[in-house]
Amino acid sequence: MKPNTQQLQDLVTQVRRDVLRMVHAVNSGHPGGSLGCAEYFVALYQILMDRKDSFDMDGKNEDLFFLSNGHISPVFYSVLARSGYFPVSELATFRKIDSRLQGHPTTHSHLPGVRMASGSLGQGLSVALGAAQAKKLNNDDKLVYVLMGDGELQEGQNWEALMYAAANKVDNIIATIDLNGKQIDGATDEVLHMGSLQAKFEAFGWEVLTIEKGNDIEAVINGLQQAKQKTGNKKPIMVLLHTEMGNGVDFMMNTHAWHGKAPNNEQLENALNQNLVTLGDY
Repeated sequence: MKPNTQQLQDLVTQVRRDVLRMVHAVNSGHPGGSLGCAEYFVALYQILMDRKDSFDMDGKNEDLFFLSNGHISPVFYSVLARSGYFPVSELATFRKIDSRLQGHPTTHSHLPGVRMASGSLGQGLSVALGAAQAKKLNNDDKLVYVLMGDGELQEGQNWEALMYAAANKVDNIIATIDLNGKQIDGATDEVLHMGSLQAKFEAFGWEVLTIEKGNDIEAVINGLQQAKQKTGNKKPIMVLLHTEMGNGVDFMMNTHAWHGKAPNNEQLENALNQNLVTLGDY
C-alpha cells in the first residue's frame, strides 16, 4: 500500500534531519541542494517508481534512477536507506574512511541503489539515455529517471545528450532539472545566464513539463505522474522542477551559501528544531 500524504511529509521531514546530521557529523557535504530535493526523492521512490525490493545492477523489468548532480548524495542516501535498500544506521558512516556512503556516489563500493558514479557533473543524462535504449533493446517497458542540477547544464555534454535523445526518439526517459537558480559560485543567472530552458529544450525536440511547487509533495507527485503519462510518444520528457535550495531551514533558504557548507553545532540545533523527529533518527 502506498503511503498517504502525511506519511510522505513525515518522511520528507525525517530525510531533512538525516541530511543535516550527516553533513554536520563530518563537517563536510552539500546540504542546500539536498534539502531542496527531499520531496522529489521521496515522491520518486515511494510513489512513482516501479522498483523491486532487492537490488541488482541489471535493473531489468523495473524503473531505474540515475543521479547526475552527485554532490546532493546526502538526500539520495537517506531516501535509499529509508526505502529499504540498506540499513538506516549506515547513514552514520557518511563520508568516513572506508564507508560505502562517499561524498559523491560510487559504484565500486556496491552500495545498493547506486547505479553510476557521479562526482563529475554533466554526465548523468548520457548514462540514463544508454540505460533507456538498453531497455528498448531488451523489450523492457519500464522507465528511466534522471535528476540534474540547473548549474550543471552549463556543461556541454548535456546538450549533446539532449540532441541525441530527441533524434533517436528515446521516449522512455523522464529527465528532471532541479531549478533552484543557485550554484556554488552564486546565482545561475549571474554565473552563466541560460535564457529560457523551456524554449531551449522544446527547440531540441523534448516534451517539457513544469512543476512550479517543487517543495510541495503532492505537486511533485502530480507533476511526475503527468510526465509518466506522456512517455511512449516518440519524445523524451523533461521536467522543470522549481525548488528552493535549503528548503525547510530558514537560514539556509534564499542563498547559495549552503551549497557546500556544513552547519556548526548551534546552527544544527536551530535547523533540527525546524524539522522535528518524525520517524526516528539513525
